[in-house]
Amino acid sequence: MQPGHESEPRAEPLVRRLTVVGIWLLVVNGMIGAGIFGVGAEAARLTGGFSPWMYLVCGLAMTPVILTFGEAASYFRGTGGPILYAKTAFGPLVAFQTGWAFYFARATGLAANINLLIASIALFWPAAGDGPTRIALLCLIIGGLTWVNVTGTGGAMRTVGVLTVLKFVPLLCLVIWGLPSLHTDIFVAPVLQLPDGSAFGAALVLMVYAFVGFESALVPAGEARDPTRDMARALTLSLVIVTLLYFLIQAVSVSVLPDIATSERPLVDAANTLIGSGGAILLTAGVIASVAGNMAGAMFSTPRMTYAMARERHLPAAFEYVHPRYLTPSVSVMAFGGLVLALAVTGSFVWLAGISVLTRLLIYLVCIGAIPTMRSRLSGEPGAFQLPGGYAVPIFAALVCIGLLTQVAFDAWLVTLVFLAVGSALYALTRYIWNSGRRTTRPSSSSRTGT
Repeated sequence: MQPGHESEPRAEPLVRRLTVVGIWLLVVNGMIGAGIFGVGAEAARLTGGFSPWMYLVCGLAMTPVILTFGEAASYFRGTGGPILYAKTAFGPLVAFQTGWAFYFARATGLAANINLLIASIALFWPAAGDGPTRIALLCLIIGGLTWVNVTGTGGAMRTVGVLTVLKFVPLLCLVIWGLPSLHTDIFVAPVLQLPDGSAFGAALVLMVYAFVGFESALVPAGEARDPTRDMARALTLSLVIVTLLYFLIQAVSVSVLPDIATSERPLVDAANTLIGSGGAILLTAGVIASVAGNMAGAMFSTPRMTYAMARERHLPAAFEYVHPRYLTPSVSVMAFGGLVLALAVTGSFVWLAGISVLTRLLIYLVCIGAIPTMRSRLSGEPGAFQLPGGYAVPIFAALVCIGLLTQVAFDAWLVTLVFLAVGSALYALTRYIWNSGRRTTRPSSSSRTGT
């Protein structure tokens, strides 16, 4: 461990290269992953013709949450995102737990998405779905993403940019091709087809999953050119674009697939109905590009969590190592790649899938709860801003998160509490090791007095 007081400010060694476009790419790829390609069928089963409007409801529900995160991001210029917000208000233990939960939630989600990507490839190449070929592909994909992220920010962001284009093209084609087929019933659904309360709540939690992930783009603020301004802009723009895109995709799918509630691949089936087999291939390629884009964004942003935690003395100093040539947190990137590969190969990540939304909602509540402290301590920071209406927006954001948490099953809560307890033990051990090392390097009394 490096000596020095843990509260001592240190310069950020990562280079500030991210523009508002780069941040927007990270936000969009964090939000648009695999969920939009599969959640539409269950949404239609729960809420019928109202399901397209559920995306607008979700977008409105997430608006105060994202606006609150935009304010929180305006107070900081360093790497860490939610870790920094939690530490400012609640101290190092909560900050570590926030990072711990976020890091493993992202690792699990990325491992799940990579397996979905392999399954999509197996539609064209059956051997890819099993045995040594599957493991070799996992190593190739994860190893490639790790290498791109170790060798420089520029290459990583170009990869994210290309995959974002490849992700959007099939989705936009589906929307444009399907607009003439829209049923007028969709536009009267808010009046005539309102779902009952239990179905509405279940669908809301399910569909919010398609909106989470934006918080990952806040982590690499230490590499943004103007994070206090660009983070809020990128978050707001992404929410508007993603919400409208989701609404149109679901509206087209419901219109062209009367049996969408029973479809296992609703968007692929909708494209097949509209365009034919070429459309199905195009949307399958879209699944691959979407998952790959989500993976590339996660591989860029998530290792910055362990880098930030190491800088806060919550993890061994090796995790904050910055490559002298590429100026990237190379040890954190490689450690994350190794963890994701282990989860993807063994499949042990499956048990975490049910608590991913719960974990994120708890993180959101911690960050929202940090707003009063950040306002009182950091309101004078250059570029910082406060949302209008006092605390109305953060309070509403907290109520949205609490309301969603009431829909989560008890077993998910139990697993999450065990998970956080393990994190507390890891934190205590790491702090003990660091403090022991600091005591052994402290000068003796004779050397301090010059005798």
